[in-house]
Amino acid sequence: MEILHVSAECYPVAKVGGLGDVVGALPKYQHELGSIAKVVLPAYRTKFYDTHEFDVVHQAGMWLGHDWYHFNVLKERHNALGFDLYLVDIPGLLDTPGVYGYANDTERFLAFQIAVLDWINEWQHQPDVIHCHDHHTGLIPFLLSYGYKYTRLKEVASVLTIHNAQYQGQFGWDKLYLIPAFDLWKSGLLDWGGAINPLAAGIKCAWRVTTVSPGYLEELFSNANGLESLISHERAKTSGIVNGIDTAVWDTTTDPMIPQHYDRDTVLEGKAENKKQLCERFGLDTSLPLISFIGRLVSDKGADLLPEIISRSLHELPGEVNFLVLGSGEPHVEWSLQQTRNVVSYGFNLHIGYNEALSHLIYAGSDFLLMPSRVEPCGLNQLYALRYGTVPMVRSTGGLKDTVVDFGDKEGVGIRFNQPAVWDVGDAIKRAVALYHNTAHLQEVRLRGMQTDHSWGTSAQRYLDVYTGMKY
Repeated sequence: MEILHVSAECYPVAKVGGLGDVVGALPKYQHELGSIAKVVLPAYRTKFYDTHEFDVVHQAGMWLGHDWYHFNVLKERHNALGFDLYLVDIPGLLDTPGVYGYANDTERFLAFQIAVLDWINEWQHQPDVIHCHDHHTGLIPFLLSYGYKYTRLKEVASVLTIHNAQYQGQFGWDKLYLIPAFDLWKSGLLDWGGAINPLAAGIKCAWRVTTVSPGYLEELFSNANGLESLISHERAKTSGIVNGIDTAVWDTTTDPMIPQHYDRDTVLEGKAENKKQLCERFGLDTSLPLISFIGRLVSDKGADLLPEIISRSLHELPGEVNFLVLGSGEPHVEWSLQQTRNVVSYGFNLHIGYNEALSHLIYAGSDFLLMPSRVEPCGLNQLYALRYGTVPMVRSTGGLKDTVVDFGDKEGVGIRFNQPAVWDVGDAIKRAVALYHNTAHLQEVRLRGMQTDHSWGTSAQRYLDVYTGMKY
C-alpha cells in the first residue's frame, strides 16, 4: 500500500506543534509495517532545507486565480527521515522562514494543495491513499472528487485527520476564483457558516475522518468551534486514534540533547543530574519539586492561567516549589509571565521562544509537567513526560484523559484535575508537592509511567486498518 501524507508540518523539517511530530513519525512506523509512506509539505526556508540535499523530481507551472506560478517538487536525497520526503517550492509563496502567520496564508496553502494535486496527476501510477492533515490540506478531498482536471484521481482514497478543529482555514467566497475549476453544483460542499471552510469541506468529502484521540472525537460532537452538527452527521466515517511518540527520538538512554542518560534502573541518579544542570541554568533550587510547562503560550493550552497559578502557588507554598516555563505565543501571555518573573523573588524562571534541545532537557530534569489545557486533541507532551520519568499534571480533557490515569487510582501515572481554573490547578500542585516528598510513591509512579508503551506501533497499525477498511 502506498500512502502520501500531505501536511503543513513535519518534524524535523518544520514544526510548530504536535502536527509536526505526528507527520514526522507516523510514516516511519507505517514503513516498518510494510507500507510505502511518503510525505509532502511546503519548502519553507528552514534549517533543514539549508542543511540537506535535494533532487528536483518535478517542474511545472500553475494558476492561482489570475496569477501564474512556477513550482518545483524537491525530493530529499538521503532518506534522512526514514521515508521519502518531498518539498513543494513555490517562489513568492512558500519560500518563507516560518510556517504560519502570513497575511497571504490562504493563498499559500491553496497553492500548495493545487501544486500537490497537479504533481500527483502527472504520476504514471496512483497512490492508494492520500492522507490529509488539518485544514491546510482540507480542500484536497473535494478536488479529488470534483475538480475537472483531477478526474483520473477520482478513485484515489482520501483520509483527513483533524489535529485541532479550532483552526478551520475559513475564507470568503470572493476568493472562490482561486480554486481550480470544479462542478459548481457541488459548491455547497465548500460552504460552512457562509464562508468557504476547508476543514468542513474535508470532513464532508474525505472517505474517512480521524481524530488524534477517542476522547477528542467525543468532545467534537459537542465542542468543535461550530462544526458539531457536521461531525455528528458524518459520525459513521469517523474514528479516534491516539497519537504515538517516536521512541527512537525520545529515548533517555540515547537522547543527544540531555547531558545525563538514564533508564528505569538509573532514573533517580539520571534525573537528579539533569535537574541539577537545568536548575543551575535557570537559577532554581534543586532540592525543591520542579513543575514545568512546555508549549504554546495560548489560551487553548491554559497558558493565560500560568501567571496567577505561579504567583499564588509561590505565595501559598513559599520555598516549597519551583516553576519553569518554555514557550511562545500570545504577546499578552508572554508579557504577563515576564512581569511575574520580575515580581517574584524566587522559584520561577522562563524562556520565551522555541528550543527543541531545551525542551528535552526540561522533560529529563523536571519532576512534574503541567498541562492545564482548555483544548487538547491528543497531546504529546504528557507522553514525552511519561517516557522521561516526569509525572504529568493534566486537565481531564481530550487525549489527556485518554492517556493519563491519576496516581490515586490503580495503575496511575499522573495527576489529573477537572477544571482549567487557578483553584483546581492549585490543588493539583499541592498534591504534586506532597507526592514529591513521598519518595517511594513518587518512584513507583515514575517507573509505571516509563513502562507505559506509547510508541507509534499500535497507532500506525490502526491507521492502516482504516485505509484497508475503505472500499475501493
